Amino acid sequence: MLNRRDLGLLVVSAAFAATVATSSAVAQSWPTRPISLVVPFAVGSGSDLLARVLGPRLAELLGQPVVVENISGAGGSTGSSRVAQSPPEGYHVLLGSVDTFAIYQSLYKKPPYNAAVDFTPIGLVTEQPMVLIARKDLPASNFKEFAAYLKANHAKMQFGSGGLGSGSHLTCARVNAAVGAEATHVPYRGSGQAMQDLYAGRIDYYCSLAAAAAGPIQTGNVKAVAILTRERSPLFSTIRTAHEDGLTDFDVNFWSGLAMSKGTPMPIIAKFNQAMVETLNTPSIQERLPKLGISIVPPDRRSSAHMKSFMESEIKFWQGVIAKSGVSLD
Repeated sequence: MLNRRDLGLLVVSAAFAATVATSSAVAQSWPTRPISLVVPFAVGSGSDLLARVLGPRLAELLGQPVVVENISGAGGSTGSSRVAQSPPEGYHVLLGSVDTFAIYQSLYKKPPYNAAVDFTPIGLVTEQPMVLIARKDLPASNFKEFAAYLKANHAKMQFGSGGLGSGSHLTCARVNAAVGAEATHVPYRGSGQAMQDLYAGRIDYYCSLAAAAAGPIQTGNVKAVAILTRERSPLFSTIRTAHEDGLTDFDVNFWSGLAMSKGTPMPIIAKFNQAMVETLNTPSIQERLPKLGISIVPPDRRSSAHMKSFMESEIKFWQGVIAKSGVSLD
């Protein structure tokens, strides 16, 4: 005869088994309608370009349309918050980045979400270098010349960004600090607006994602000053790194990853992760992304578990950077 304790354990076990069975059944039938791939930045941004490369292949593998939805604002936190607050059903996916998953956690006095808690990571997908670019008539062709010019003229110089506290802002702020200069920061609602003003010479320099900088550099609308990673980019093999010109211990890779809201059943996360991995392994995508200056992360960095631990380490790193910069948002 069962005692109360044994009966209680039996009920709990049965409930757990029922939950697992239900979750598995949901994953088997999912998806049954279009999936929104939320890009928290404007059309034409590096993240937007990446989404439009990955989206069609993901749709093919998942058997449902994957609709790229640009929800920009507040440096990327508006779209990210939308996904964090979405029902945990697997139909809203965030293509986030170092900004949205790490920087904002320390940037805001009252963060709009807790990146380490409010998302269920799917996996890291890509990384790309940040590139220091300048107006085409700036008299500097490498980082050493740029640093000297900035030191001498910083009181009248302006740099743009995709928004206060964005990756482009904090990267350029780190450059300024390393040089020992204080130029005026001009925040925009997105990288596209900043780039247009750089074309027109209304701002002097900008720290851009490689994917967004490639076209303007190739057409001569802007001047490439330096790659802001230790290694040169295959896309810009002739452009020297800042590290080569004296800015040691400086390495800014802009990473991107996918996530759904917390509470999303893990079988759904696993199914999307499988589609993500197959997408990254697709030959046409492996050929396309490097041409945009984007590197696909190695297979051992694509799991949900790895992205979770990586996000936590990145939050700690950027916490230190932000504290030193003195930047904060209400």
